[in-house]
Amino acid sequence: MVQERKSRKRIETSKILPKTNMSRHVKSYRNIVDLVGENMEGKRIKTALDEFRRLYNCADKREKSTLLNSFCEITGYHRKYAIMLLRKRDSLKIKKFSRQKKYSRESLTVIEKIWEASDYPWSLRLKSIIPLWLPWARKHIKFLTPEIESEILSISARQIDRRLKEKKRNLSKKIYGRTKPGTLLKHHIPLKTDSWDVHEPGFMEVDLVSHSGENASGEFIYSLNMTDIFSGWTESIPLIGKSELVTVAGIKQIKKDIPFPMKGIDTDNGSEFINYHLLKYCKKNNIQFTRGRPYKKDDNAHIEQKNWTHIRKMMGYSRFDTEEHLVTMTTLYRKKLRIMMNLFQPCTKLVSKKRVGSKVRKYYDKPQTPLDRLVSFHKSQKNEMPLSIQRLLELRDNTDPFIFSKEVNELIDIVRTISYSKNLNPKARAVL
Repeated sequence: MVQERKSRKRIETSKILPKTNMSRHVKSYRNIVDLVGENMEGKRIKTALDEFRRLYNCADKREKSTLLNSFCEITGYHRKYAIMLLRKRDSLKIKKFSRQKKYSRESLTVIEKIWEASDYPWSLRLKSIIPLWLPWARKHIKFLTPEIESEILSISARQIDRRLKEKKRNLSKKIYGRTKPGTLLKHHIPLKTDSWDVHEPGFMEVDLVSHSGENASGEFIYSLNMTDIFSGWTESIPLIGKSELVTVAGIKQIKKDIPFPMKGIDTDNGSEFINYHLLKYCKKNNIQFTRGRPYKKDDNAHIEQKNWTHIRKMMGYSRFDTEEHLVTMTTLYRKKLRIMMNLFQPCTKLVSKKRVGSKVRKYYDKPQTPLDRLVSFHKSQKNEMPLSIQRLLELRDNTDPFIFSKEVNELIDIVRTISYSKNLNPKARAVL
């Protein structure tokens, strides 16, 4: 005998809404469906909740408190849970704000071309590069119109980050090279551990970047890299080996080429710098000579950053050890790269730091090229513009950065090709 199925006991509406306390587990009740197929109790609850939400989201602070008290009294919900329910706007028909696309595909293409030609600077620097390179971009980009130019000049650095996000993922990051610390004459050369506080050009950080590849034996090329703290002016020169005399000769050559007097240098503790030859040269030319702490790269943070942007990022980690390498790298560093980086590439300077809780917030000044910083310095001092600065300004006005960028990349490719062909067997080298 089949037992008759017990009829489900209906929950009284008064227990659900709106008189007495409401159960905290409304969703667990078995729903009663009418002939049309609608959930009547659930529909009433949803309607009432939507009305409370509408009133709650349109009320001010005092009215919200009154509505919240009423809602908790009716439903028996905890106050925090009630706030969560009333803040939900799922069931309300709210028109979502959609930002219209402001920048055309053509304007973004121009920005990408400038970004690639200027060796992929970050957005804040790229924002400052665009006005400097835009007059020359008219010669290389045919579809550049006044409308597109106005779009390019109005774009923000944050918007550039969004637009170039996908392309930036393909750029790789690598580590720095190696040099060994020395121990000679350290007690004669003072340590410098505090941050630089200079208000004039001439104080420079110095470092060597090795190009030994995977094999550090024998003699190979180093890049001597020097950067000015005040202006960001950076000079590089290739050296065969890192002997004391060769390093001093490289510093002498850079001293002749920079458009301001050298007043001080700061190095690491490598034996190529901590020696009598360099100490004697600095004393003779009235150059302040300081060094950082051993194994503390933060003491030479400025030059470490330039080692990446001016050397490693372009030259990579291959071994360079031939006369062909030296000649090509000398042409690249002394005739092309120094002009590109110092005249056409803006850089930022750290102005101050502020600790906010556990984080340190850093504030930077407006990006400027090293040449523009030198010009601003002489104008602020009300000095007559030096002849070397005037010649550099004329050179920038008559130089196309797009062509210059192409020539830089061609020289870099030649250096890499020499290393590649050197490792091939004689037959394959003859084909190349």
